[in-house]
Amino acid sequence: MYAFDPLVPRPIDLPTGVPLEEPDLVALDEAKIFVGPADVVDRDAWRAVLHGWRDDARARHGFDGAAYDRPEAAWAANCFTVAQVWLWDELFYSFEERRFTPERFLDDARERLGGLDAVVLWHAYPIIGLDDRNQWDHYREVPGIGELVGRLHELGVRVFVDYNPWDTGTRRGDDDVTELAALVRDLGADGVFLDTLKKADPELVARLEAARPGIVLEGESKLPVERIADHSTSWAQFFADSPVPGVLRAHWFERRHMQHHIRRWHRDHSEELQSAWLNGVGMMVWEVVFGVWVGWSPRDAATLKRMLTVQRAAADLLRDGDWTPLAPLADEAEAAGVYASAWTQGPVRLYTLVNRGDTDYLGPVVPGAIALTDRGVADGGRILVPARGVAAAVLVAADAGLPTWASAVAVELDAQPPVADASFPHRIARRIVPRPRFGPPPAERVVVPAGEHVLTVRYRARETGMYQGAPYVDEWKPLVPRLHDARTLQREVSLETSVAVAAVEVTNAEFAEFLATGWRPADDARFLAHWVDGAPAAVDADRPVTHVGLDDARAYCEWRGGRLPTEDEWQLAAGLPGFRRGTPEVWNWTESEHSDGRTRFLMLKGGSHYRAEGSDWYVEGGVHPPEVSVKYLRPGFGLDRGPTVGFRIAFDGKQAR
Repeated sequence: MYAFDPLVPRPIDLPTGVPLEEPDLVALDEAKIFVGPADVVDRDAWRAVLHGWRDDARARHGFDGAAYDRPEAAWAANCFTVAQVWLWDELFYSFEERRFTPERFLDDARERLGGLDAVVLWHAYPIIGLDDRNQWDHYREVPGIGELVGRLHELGVRVFVDYNPWDTGTRRGDDDVTELAALVRDLGADGVFLDTLKKADPELVARLEAARPGIVLEGESKLPVERIADHSTSWAQFFADSPVPGVLRAHWFERRHMQHHIRRWHRDHSEELQSAWLNGVGMMVWEVVFGVWVGWSPRDAATLKRMLTVQRAAADLLRDGDWTPLAPLADEAEAAGVYASAWTQGPVRLYTLVNRGDTDYLGPVVPGAIALTDRGVADGGRILVPARGVAAAVLVAADAGLPTWASAVAVELDAQPPVADASFPHRIARRIVPRPRFGPPPAERVVVPAGEHVLTVRYRARETGMYQGAPYVDEWKPLVPRLHDARTLQREVSLETSVAVAAVEVTNAEFAEFLATGWRPADDARFLAHWVDGAPAAVDADRPVTHVGLDDARAYCEWRGGRLPTEDEWQLAAGLPGFRRGTPEVWNWTESEHSDGRTRFLMLKGGSHYRAEGSDWYVEGGVHPPEVSVKYLRPGFGLDRGPTVGFRIAFDGKQAR
């Protein structure tokens, strides 16, 4: 029986062995990666089996490559980098300027990583389910999102939208096929990322193609062989390679099929990078994983940048040349853990080299091969392959010169030396500290005394984590019991003064008094959307005001001379006599906003009357006891406003008594 260990690959993630005698070719359809044979003697036979499998599988599945012949989709075969981008990543969106900043995001990626060919605009998870907005609402309500897609296109970047098939418990509109096709058409998206789906149903494929000819679909994890025909890309998530590097089954089947390697929680991406390099495929860059910082080390970022320099220049060769995986190398290189693929076209052969070892290799690799950087050439044609890194070399026929692209690449690589620093680039989420407020507290209040307090906080282990750090460091795919399990943390809280917290939430009527002063928000998306003609209905007057965002709540509190309570003050107050919930119950904003420079988040308290049913991926709904906290990733443009979140006010100091 398989014992679950999150730090080792699951059986389903492991590469598939390739029998060399009487292989079951149909069984090989199930591989993610074909195991590379350790014995050099077996490699000719191994390659012969792979060729035989590909011919057999193409015949069995009637593969004709028609989807790859679409001129509108040809870009996908050269899409070597794709980044999953939270729409409200602070490099991608400025909370201060209230606008998208794609140039800033792409400049950072170009400088550190070598640039991006595509982005996935991640929009709804993990905040979906807080209210009844569905995944389409989370795209369509974003001001200027169509212009954002257009700007990304101007900057030379393709755009994927994200499809969440598990979103079945929020507001219902048209069926998913109709909604997604309309979204793709209206935004001019180039592709669709299939979250949690290995493949799209044929009807969805056909409808998307009709809406946007040339649309590119990217399935998550292992794409079935028969669907390589209509999915131009796939998301190679949590693919474990063999000790001697293997071959990606889907890319071997069709070289124009682009795969993107990713192990989202890992801090060492060297194995994925090496597998992508040897297979001529791409990488997914995912540094903000659902609000959690999992940045790339300087070493891995530099490796990707060097890879992209070669891959983009030699894309035709990688796509159309003869591919020899585990190409023969000098015995010294093999003994040091150096492996290569050879890509041959006419008089030119490109070697993509990797070093699986922990020390640099400087020695013979292939007689006559020229390293694509002067830094990698030593006496006798020896080539440097950095520890846990990559290199490239070119062999040309005696009567041929070095290709123009290779000469240009050599110059670029000279300016991009390997980097040895594999340390994790930590980020600390800093609390945005509010100023104390000393206005007159409301008559109905509870007073949290000054002094030391110890709190027990309970939360559900979602992929958002909590205050600091990734929840699944270096783990393979998070699964139950680690995923979504109940967790507890202790917080020590020191209050310098007593704090008065309003006994109940601010009501619609009270907020209307504030608006009578003439205050209006900078962004009005969804602002007081439940009011009619600028005023609350009489029946709602004494109910908690909703459709107010964090900034709206802060503005009201400042007008009253107070502030929002912190999450700890809220919890301490909720344990005192007199604290109560308005009806219907709503989540409460707290003054707990944090930023690590890439993600803004805060803690919600209390729960609400609303619960989205049907998926564990939703924000946990319903009313919760005071000790429960939910980490909420803050969106921009005022889109944090909704029908299930309100607030109450707090005051500091002597007047709080």
